[in-house]
Amino acid sequence: MYNNKKTRFLTCVSLLTLCIGAAHAAVSPQQAAALKDKLTPLGAERAANADGSIPAWDGGFTQVPAGYQPGQRNVDPFAADKPLFTITAANLDQYKDKLAEGVIQLFKQNPDTFRIDVYPTRRTAAAPQWIYDNTFKNATNATLENDGLTVKGAYGGVPFPIPQSGLEVHWNHMTLWRGESTHTKYKVWTTTADGKQVLATAAQDEGQYPYYYKEGSAETSPNPNYMLAIQATYAPAFRAGEALMVHNVLDHVKGRTLWQYLAGQRRVRRAPSINFDTPNVVASGVNFVDETFGGGGSPERYDWKLLGKREMIIPYNNNKLLANADQAVMGQRHAKPEMMRWELHRVWEVEATLKPGKRHAVPKRKYYYDEDNWGTAILDGWDAEGTLWRTALTTPFAAPDIPATVNYCTGFFHDHRTQAWVYNCALGDSGKDQYAMAERRRESYFSPESLTNQSAR
Repeated sequence: MYNNKKTRFLTCVSLLTLCIGAAHAAVSPQQAAALKDKLTPLGAERAANADGSIPAWDGGFTQVPAGYQPGQRNVDPFAADKPLFTITAANLDQYKDKLAEGVIQLFKQNPDTFRIDVYPTRRTAAAPQWIYDNTFKNATNATLENDGLTVKGAYGGVPFPIPQSGLEVHWNHMTLWRGESTHTKYKVWTTTADGKQVLATAAQDEGQYPYYYKEGSAETSPNPNYMLAIQATYAPAFRAGEALMVHNVLDHVKGRTLWQYLAGQRRVRRAPSINFDTPNVVASGVNFVDETFGGGGSPERYDWKLLGKREMIIPYNNNKLLANADQAVMGQRHAKPEMMRWELHRVWEVEATLKPGKRHAVPKRKYYYDEDNWGTAILDGWDAEGTLWRTALTTPFAAPDIPATVNYCTGFFHDHRTQAWVYNCALGDSGKDQYAMAERRRESYFSPESLTNQSAR
């Protein structure tokens, strides 16, 4: 059982942040050398924690399971693991120091049904060697400019593996490794407080990540898009035929671009308003668009403060979710506890507060980013009165063939006011299209003209 004493600490890098403020310079070669021994190649602490409950990183999980079929992630490589212990409303006080406030709120609202089964920690995050090499280069070359809205000098790896500010950590999340080109089918389910389940979206998604083209570099491919994606909706019937395309950028001064294809109008139109706290139509408006993917879009409306690191129990290695039909996973007010895997990991904690003069429905947020893969593990949001309002949980899964621990948009969102919740990007019903590596497409595939032609067919 874990030590109940609160374990919050700042690394030497975080201490530096407190002294110099929001510095956006690259680190020195001497600091970068830590990526060869004390830190993993992606910037996490290589060593185990004090009591060994978080093991040392040993290279990640790269062994493809027997019987693996490309695109199918429903083989749980750790199915034989048994929970170390279970957290319930009755013993919650023993573990509060390891839980996000939004998770504690789920216990308070659902004391008889919500529980957390905590499994042995498995540090599965990995990447190809060329990404490790690029990450090492980025450490001494990458910088943030334009008040943190523009990444310069980074390519093909973690931009800021030794972060000096909260915004650098957030950029690591936005550009995380999950493959070069992908194909998947998913569903988005919304559930009301009384347990009514509604299919909000069923879609096919084509994703591509020019930032991770293996042959590129920061010199030959400056400021590539870090994501190109097309979501083509095929259900429910009243939304069938809709499509959404996004170009996510390393320079938010220029801004990311989005296009919509509306079947009724039979045309593609630029969609500049789909940002920030715009209700997310993909989830029937239950969450906001900048709460998807663990937090995306321009960070311009917030001040980002790096609080340091802490040990936290978070969803992790959730291949079991993918091995069960979507509706078998969903309970009345949350995912069924027996379907979830939680583990103890070190996370970066970042607080985002609304800048003076800016507007957003959620004026304060806390992000908890997994140190190993840089993806958001948990995102909590407070309203203008300081009341906890919203919580998003991501559910990363092990994908040793890539290799990666994929922190995709799969997970859950909870509105604590209404107790409505979302099962986002559910993959249990997707068969061989759960998360497949695809052949790289020409970038013209992700153009408005191409989207028109694809949708018209």
